[in-house]
Amino acid sequence: MTISNNATNDVRLAVLIDADNVPPHNVQAMMEEIARYGTPTIKRIYGDWTRPSLTQWKSHLLDHAISPIQQFSYTSGKNSTDSALIIDAMDILYAGNVDGFCLVSSDSDFTRLATRLRESGKIVYGMGEMKTPNPFIAACDRFIFLEVLQRNYDESVAASEVKEVETKKVAARQDSSRSRTQRATKDKTAINKIDRKLISLISSSIKDVEDDNGWAFLAEVGNMINKKQPSFDSRNYGFDKLSNLVQSIDKFEMQMRDTGNPNVKLVYVRVKNGRR
Repeated sequence: MTISNNATNDVRLAVLIDADNVPPHNVQAMMEEIARYGTPTIKRIYGDWTRPSLTQWKSHLLDHAISPIQQFSYTSGKNSTDSALIIDAMDILYAGNVDGFCLVSSDSDFTRLATRLRESGKIVYGMGEMKTPNPFIAACDRFIFLEVLQRNYDESVAASEVKEVETKKVAARQDSSRSRTQRATKDKTAINKIDRKLISLISSSIKDVEDDNGWAFLAEVGNMINKKQPSFDSRNYGFDKLSNLVQSIDKFEMQMRDTGNPNVKLVYVRVKNGRR
């Protein structure tokens, strides 16, 4: 099922995570992927938080504003988390406050839930490990493997790191007036440094909304970045506008397009050498 980038802007998603079947180190890549399909207005994770095995989730929950739902294991050998997640999903469905669901688990017990939600006209995205049984995969509108997301995320970060080193070498040999202009526009009160993670965030956001030639409308890029990382603000890096921040990074190229109004121009951006 394919949904256009414009259509995802208003899609409200309920993200329900089974903590017993999802590793915490996948959460960053997972949340960035979810942002491609809509806005996660409800984010809950289910588990028995008295168990030491779930303590690694704590920092991730705070970073992504995911609400933990306590569910005690009433009997040994059987997880009651599934029932709590299913009950909440049906309550959310009947409340009518979301357009779709993202079920994050590798457990086939959610197969019937995914089918029921789709029968009610809701979009259902599934996320889980490659060990996920096929019935659950088939019950979702789209299913994404966490291992693939994590691999792509790691490769993106690594590629950005290599590119950053190359960019610094090139910048050291350049004597351009543009660099002086950028330095003049940079606010000395920056609280964050431009690093490989920021470059990776901008690059992935461009690719999420780019056209066939690799160009992306900067305003759409900004919206995508904020969905992935709500705390993002170009002023945190010493730039009053996103365009100035992007222009200061050699990895990207920008283009100004006329609108018919001499006072208004549209700014487009793409990753260098990003043509297809």
